[in-house]
Amino acid sequence: MRRALQSLSGDNADIVAKHLVASGRLVDVDAEEAWQHALAAQKRGGRIAAVREAAAIAAYKAGHFREALAELRTVRRMTGDDSYLPLMADSERGLGRPERALDLATSPEAAGLDTPSKVEMLIVAAGARHDLGQHEAAVVSLQVPQLRTNSRAPWRARLWYAYADALISVGRAAEAREWLVKAAEADTEGETDASERLDELDGIVFEEEWDEDGTDEDAEPDPASGDDADEAEDED
Repeated sequence: MRRALQSLSGDNADIVAKHLVASGRLVDVDAEEAWQHALAAQKRGGRIAAVREAAAIAAYKAGHFREALAELRTVRRMTGDDSYLPLMADSERGLGRPERALDLATSPEAAGLDTPSKVEMLIVAAGARHDLGQHEAAVVSLQVPQLRTNSRAPWRARLWYAYADALISVGRAAEAREWLVKAAEADTEGETDASERLDELDGIVFEEEWDEDGTDEDAEPDPASGDDADEAEDED
């Protein structure tokens, strides 16, 4: 990071670096605060690609998809790096434009992405098809060779989860469960809620504790029951 900021003056570089560090630490905890730090860094070092990338990611995480898309386009122009395309496509989805997301997913530039970026784009494109009500098409679009990977690639849990989600959307719950199990086992970083979805499919619902007679232990006593009810009868 320091090398990327070398073109800035000493004091300015220090301030920008501090904002970037704060943004990176907060982005998965308080995305809005991370976005504010990234904005502050961008105002001071906007000609640095790494600064624009940090701003783009923070804006995306905070749900500011219009700003994220603008920053992603800028950093892509600055670097010539097409690996930003999946985030750009998902930002288009966030703006309610799934058709544009699919346009990016089928672009010649997307065809040249490396495997991790291609998988991310597949997941985004499947989401865009769901947005359009094309659930069967989403299932088919994820039936790619990477789905059967035997590697420990970091993207496998997300791909398996996306495929399970697509299967659920077309009523194939039994098959979906198999892929959710795989996703839950592979998801060591907690990127998905595969375990929770498994519980839902299995009908596991966490409720309040109940007494043996079927009453809620924590519930307030019914004023019309027990001694109060007897007193009411006596009064009558």
